[in-house]
Amino acid sequence: MQDEHNRTQLRSTPESSMEYLQSQSDLNTLTDKQYAEDIPFRNPELTVSERVEDLLKRMSLYEKIGQMTQLDITVINTTGEQKDVVLDPGKARELIRNHHIGSFLNGEAVPARTWYEFMRELTRIAVEETRLGIPVIYGIDHIHGASYLEGATIFPQGINIGASFNPEHARNVGSVTATEAAELGHHWIFAPVLDLGVNPLWARLWETYGEDPYLAGVMGAAYVDGLQNNTAVSPRKVAATAKHFLGYSDPKSGWDRTPAHLPMQQIHEFHRPSFQKAVDAGLKTVMTNSGEINGVPVVASHDILTRLLRDQMGFEGVIVTDWDDIGKLVNFHYTADNFKKATYDAVMAGVDMSMTPLHLDFNSSLLELVEEGRIPEKRIDESVRRILRLKFELGLFEHPYPRDDRFDRIGCRENRRKALDAARESMVLLKNDNRVLPVEKPARIGVLGPSAHSRRNLCGGWTIAWQGGKESRYPDTIHTVYSALTDEFPEAEVHHFGPEDVPDVNAASASALASYLEKLNGMDLLVYAGGEEPYCEFAGNIADLKLPDGQVEELKYLSKSTAPVVLVLVQGRPRLINEVVDGADAIIFAGLPGFEGATAIANIISGNVNPCGKMPVSYPMNPNHYLPYNHKKSNLYFFDPNVANQIVQGNVTTSLFPFGYGLSYTTFAYSDLKLSAGSMDEEGSIKATVTVSNTGQREGKEPVLWFTSTRTGRITRPVKELKHFEKVSLKPGESATCEFVISPDVVAYPGEQGEPILEKGSYSVMVGNLDQEFRISAR
Repeated sequence: MQDEHNRTQLRSTPESSMEYLQSQSDLNTLTDKQYAEDIPFRNPELTVSERVEDLLKRMSLYEKIGQMTQLDITVINTTGEQKDVVLDPGKARELIRNHHIGSFLNGEAVPARTWYEFMRELTRIAVEETRLGIPVIYGIDHIHGASYLEGATIFPQGINIGASFNPEHARNVGSVTATEAAELGHHWIFAPVLDLGVNPLWARLWETYGEDPYLAGVMGAAYVDGLQNNTAVSPRKVAATAKHFLGYSDPKSGWDRTPAHLPMQQIHEFHRPSFQKAVDAGLKTVMTNSGEINGVPVVASHDILTRLLRDQMGFEGVIVTDWDDIGKLVNFHYTADNFKKATYDAVMAGVDMSMTPLHLDFNSSLLELVEEGRIPEKRIDESVRRILRLKFELGLFEHPYPRDDRFDRIGCRENRRKALDAARESMVLLKNDNRVLPVEKPARIGVLGPSAHSRRNLCGGWTIAWQGGKESRYPDTIHTVYSALTDEFPEAEVHHFGPEDVPDVNAASASALASYLEKLNGMDLLVYAGGEEPYCEFAGNIADLKLPDGQVEELKYLSKSTAPVVLVLVQGRPRLINEVVDGADAIIFAGLPGFEGATAIANIISGNVNPCGKMPVSYPMNPNHYLPYNHKKSNLYFFDPNVANQIVQGNVTTSLFPFGYGLSYTTFAYSDLKLSAGSMDEEGSIKATVTVSNTGQREGKEPVLWFTSTRTGRITRPVKELKHFEKVSLKPGESATCEFVISPDVVAYPGEQGEPILEKGSYSVMVGNLDQEFRISAR
């Protein structure tokens, strides 16, 4: 969302509009009864609609346009840098009093007191120094907890929450974020990310809940509920933002903000459902996709923003662009010759608010477009009505100011415990040869790799700063993998092999390598924490998904040791590990587990916690052929080897570890799959039940995943689709009966226009290693 330049300067308004703007500034001198309590829009006893309409009719055109504008913190702070959360009252006063700006965004992690003082003065200027006293709404990228607040609780990133298959963790992320941020004046949270993680190259895959639309929808709706319905911050409220509507995560190139080619039927079936569930859960705002679909930038697509989002999906909230998306119509997509034309295209497509965010070109362009009659003022009223309604619903008119008497709730023990629980349940055990894990009473542990002693690598982007703060900015109280293992195994000698201790295996002398190998052989366990360093958005674009060469070489050499090797993948996307998978005795997908992540990793290695995460994406096997689990049946096509005898055929499976895969330290058995009926009509239902048993020696949790498959369809069908899941906790020898109600709306799929299609004929329901057929017939 942020520009690559950290220091900014506000561009001035074109001279053609200055005379009008000067006349508008005179409005601030009007004081005759404007603040009287009997003015209807100030009366909390009236309905929100009544208050909005009264306020709207009092506003000038330019005041309305100001409400549709969102500017960055760098245009109102003292230095023009993101990390500077110190208000320059003069700059803020100019923009709020004379240009009526209604929203600001961004910043970096600073103490709660600093945020409080910043928001108190910014709010005071808007409420007490303007004609109508409309409060500002502040937006911020608190993606996985209040990540731009020092001392806040930092949860695992979205990909980990998806791996937990436990929506309670998504709900806790939203709820804790609201608790720690709302009272500082952070009313508008730019989360959750409801894009699908379907392209492993994509630099924002880790922000998603995974590749499945049902999983993403359940998690997203839980997050929205936790954030927007948190009574602990009452009477204040916070708005969630589902992003990036829509299809943003499936660019053909795999690179951020590059074109996607998606048929409308595919949009309806795969990319719409996660957003639809959030809308149905009461979602208040949506952020647009910065890219293009089928040659049309989404920010300028009336079909996507109005016909689909508003008319078909029923969304009534605020649509905001991402960073400078209207400007990108001119200098990135090249669909508009100038900013004025770009403004016209975006507003008429359905945009309510422009994250401009460094200039006033949107304000002057929109003013001219209305004055020229090209955009009717009633179209402006539509957007401003939605923005004002949002501010009223959040209670900003009655409670505009932040409060500073409950800072002790920020990063409190209870909140950190929730983050730790989420991190623990998000760990996915991918390999465990010879039951090397959990390790029992090791005398010596060696810890290696780029993430062995790094705090920032555990958290990824959007943490402390946009691309992840520098290592020195992370609290010393956060464990690294090395320090967590030291704490987890107090009787063991835990040795960190830093860069200076690891020779270049391709350049070091034979004696140096022999000495190194001797040290490795002296360990009872080697833990290699590899993967990726933090990145965000386009800065994370890569052309090769393979694990970085240096790590591959180090891991290959570790396999020569007599000590068992545990590979811990601290990464935002599934880097290819084909070259090293056989040399590792155990593999843990740790993702980006946040501030409590190292403790969770150590808990898994020691066995104090039994792993129960499952892969929320299909882990790719090959660099050039990748399919999500719910691919079409016709995607797998093989020639007779006698015909294509000169070709080495690919593996039928394109995943090294499939969606939903994850090991445990215990074992689970599925049995007695039953259906209440063998068939149903268009208005019927079938209840499926299955018995899940813990057949191992220790307590564990098992995500129970239910899939269905349609035998035939007018539109080709996926091999299977996740339709329901629940997580059960079972002691050794204990069993539980899980159920899934199959109804026509569950197995129907959308057509090209989004209309439901219910095929008559044969279906399958699958759970664990079991499956059973049923039929749907006409009445």
